[in-house]
Amino acid sequence: FESYFLSLTIIVTIFIFFISSSLRHLMFRSTGYDLGIFDQVLYLIAQGQSSFSSILDFHILGDHAAFIFYVLAFFYKIHPSVYWLFAIQAIALAIGAIPTKYLALDAGLKESQANTIALAYLLYPVVFNLNLFDFHPDVLALPAFIWAILAARIGSLWQFGAAIILILSCKAVFSLTVAAMGFWLLIFEKKRLYGNLAIGLGIAWFLVATKIIIPFFGQDNANLSRHLRRYATLGTSFPDVINNLIHHPQIFLAAIFNLPNITYLIGLFFPFLIVLAPQYLTPLISAIPAFAMNLLSSDVSQKDVIHQYSLPMLPFLLVAAISTIVNRRGFFKTNRSILIWSFGAFIILSNFFHFDRLYFNSLDTWEASKIAIAQISPQDSLIATNNFAPHLTHRKVVKLPTEDLASSNLDEFKYILLN
Repeated sequence: FESYFLSLTIIVTIFIFFISSSLRHLMFRSTGYDLGIFDQVLYLIAQGQSSFSSILDFHILGDHAAFIFYVLAFFYKIHPSVYWLFAIQAIALAIGAIPTKYLALDAGLKESQANTIALAYLLYPVVFNLNLFDFHPDVLALPAFIWAILAARIGSLWQFGAAIILILSCKAVFSLTVAAMGFWLLIFEKKRLYGNLAIGLGIAWFLVATKIIIPFFGQDNANLSRHLRRYATLGTSFPDVINNLIHHPQIFLAAIFNLPNITYLIGLFFPFLIVLAPQYLTPLISAIPAFAMNLLSSDVSQKDVIHQYSLPMLPFLLVAAISTIVNRRGFFKTNRSILIWSFGAFIILSNFFHFDRLYFNSLDTWEASKIAIAQISPQDSLIATNNFAPHLTHRKVVKLPTEDLASSNLDEFKYILLN
């Protein structure tokens, strides 16, 4: 009965996730940056055209070397629709509960306890909130990370390799997490083959992606230094950042020890607080690269439980929680107490109970927005605001009204749609 209940819960979760993200899009709350970018390039790939993003102004492989888009484009060949992305995202996030359950069973938990951990995964606020924030290929890496850990523990090399390839196909920066995971597997899990493989693949892909693929496809527009704006307090260039690290470490300390980071840590760890013990936190070594980037960033979007930047932490929080429960540590040990705590954290930190306030505040212009969009013919070039753009990205040229665009030649655009 418990297995059937979990399966039913996963199906219901997929349905809720899909409906929620679709409603947000229908209410013109999704964004051109990022949903519009991905929808456009998938449409172009499916049409046999170059996957050049007119919003980014460079080839999509120059963004994060995410070749998974060429796989996702298969669905757009069947029928070009942004709702494919909402469905894929909902499924990817929800099915992460399956390897989570088997990871718990492999660790020695009873089935009822394993199902509880799987339900706690589904109730983790980042999972629901990320589902609402447009679409990101990052979500495909979440179940793949859990799958990779499970494959290493059960000794399935081909599953481990397949999971790593899937992870690396989603985002170049995940290669750092893969390498860190390899270090954890090698040193703490005593999985020499799997650890070395993850370290090797992670480092190799990071070098290939950042030194060859991104520069080749992105040219100057996709230079890695464009990400330095997120770390403006650390320096204006990579040499400047390194110089500050050596000669002015107080700049880094100030970037780490501050109120936004404390708030971020509370949001990140609070849902698992009752099932974590310090001596079982070694799996979080794998999350250090992503964790460090988030803490050091001056971009507030990297310090919340809404955006995708916290995703690499979840698989390893789950492993730490499972280890704590197996060894009968932590504050609460019963299934009921864990679920009550998880549900409470979901109520406090997820956007589920704020959905109407966040996304239904544009009802007064909804009909007018639909009428305006209906007047724009397909394929013609246009400028559209961030919230209108993802409804109009099945064309070769669509741009957002930025400051750079204001100084360009507007004659190349047939339409300009503003709110």
